[in-house]
Amino acid sequence: MRIGVGLPAAVPGAPFDRLGDWAAAAEAYGFHQLAALDRLVYDSLDPIIALTAAAARTSRVELITTILGVPYRQNAVVLAKQLASLDLVAGGRFVAGLALGGWPEDYAASDVPLRGRGTRFATMIDSLRSVWAGKLAGAAGAMAPHPGSGPPILLGALSPAGVDRVAAFADGWIGPFFGLQLLRDGIESANRAWQRAGRDGRPRVITQRYFCLGPRADEVAGGYLDHYYGAAYRSEVLADTMITPARLIEQIDRIEATGCDDLVFFPCTADHDQLQRLVDALAASRHRLQPVIDHQHLTERSS
Repeated sequence: MRIGVGLPAAVPGAPFDRLGDWAAAAEAYGFHQLAALDRLVYDSLDPIIALTAAAARTSRVELITTILGVPYRQNAVVLAKQLASLDLVAGGRFVAGLALGGWPEDYAASDVPLRGRGTRFATMIDSLRSVWAGKLAGAAGAMAPHPGSGPPILLGALSPAGVDRVAAFADGWIGPFFGLQLLRDGIESANRAWQRAGRDGRPRVITQRYFCLGPRADEVAGGYLDHYYGAAYRSEVLADTMITPARLIEQIDRIEATGCDDLVFFPCTADHDQLQRLVDALAASRHRLQPVIDHQHLTERSS
């Protein structure tokens, strides 16, 4: 199972001008992915912008949105060009993790109704593929097609209709931030839908967990999750947040046993020492990273 780390692009008050430093250090530590969350009505960076900043400071690590809300962005052609542009700047390292978007306030701020968003989502994904393939109707030559078929698409979904969309339109499934049984059930559902659709192989599966390590980790993580989730899912998410190395090692093995391909750890704070603490915790597990340069040099460079 590959291990990735999220950018602190959705941590309120984070020094966003140092996002590139975080990205460069994460790649040097040997993480396989850099990921970004998406919220519209929140103190956060747009994930496409955040990953573009990361792309400028990295050359190997995979870049992924986990996950980008699509229907409230409304214009699939504009979105297709934005995502293709990010992928080209990143040299083909971008993976488009997409979903309906679960925050009603984001839809309200965009003047887009929640009702019917599943149908709009499917239509927009089809449009993304068409634009990337150079099949933009009525504008021949107005937009260069993406080399190949565009970036891979993974979908976040839990409903039966959403899982069917994974098999119909995507290259894999993105699981939620909490719930080991939820992850197991989601993988089984995605695999069954994949088989029903006659797809070869199996879908790629990525899941996510929050982490916060070091002094006052439980307090810091709880404060962030309270701010981000409110009362909705705060307790469920916190229960699966990695706040000690022992819990991290225990849970990472359980997650790997589900058949998950990638696990991405998202920080609850933008403190740069969180990367080092995560690397140290992983070093005691079977998932030790292979750093590009030594840790001492990384620490000196980021101080």
